[in-house]
Amino acid sequence: MPTNCAAAGCAATYNKHINISFHRFPLDPKRRKEWVRLVRRKNFVPGKHTFLCSKHFEASCFDLTGQTRRLKMDAVPTIFDFCTHIKSMKLKSRNLLEKNNSCTPAGPSKSNTSSQQVLLEHSYAFRNPMEAKKRIIKLEKEIASLKRKMKTCLQKERRATRRWIKATCLVKNLEANNIIPKGTSEHILPTALSNLPLENFKILEQD
Repeated sequence: MPTNCAAAGCAATYNKHINISFHRFPLDPKRRKEWVRLVRRKNFVPGKHTFLCSKHFEASCFDLTGQTRRLKMDAVPTIFDFCTHIKSMKLKSRNLLEKNNSCTPAGPSKSNTSSQQVLLEHSYAFRNPMEAKKRIIKLEKEIASLKRKMKTCLQKERRATRRWIKATCLVKNLEANNIIPKGTSEHILPTALSNLPLENFKILEQD
């Protein structure tokens, strides 16, 4: 006679006054394997006294033509509340962990060790506000230094540009006064400068 249901989280027990029937796992290996798969219990091996209650079968799975409620030959269990079972297991695990922690002697906790490990792995994380402030000041100094270097580079670029303009004006004036051969600017000046009219360079030089 069955005593309880083998489904995970099911609290059904045999009681002749309650309209719940119990059904053995099939003897046919193929059907038995399918039932075990649907039950979803780890390392579960049903025996000859292992039962599932009728709550795990749909109404269409039963043959009600006789005096007793029987399962049809192709019936499989499809109704399970796995979420409730998982929540129950998590609650039991949490209670067991809290109980173990209360019995553990005082000392460096695992969470503190984990936090220290995270800080080591993420070296960019600051341990206190003063360290963050020092880092910010250092970065501001680096930014100011880079700005000065950029300003110097721009000044050098402007001076070089003015020299090119003066040199171009000189060469084109010499060509205009026939002091040097025509076309000399095309050979000694970059193409972008040699193709511009002399008037444009005079305006740039004045600017």
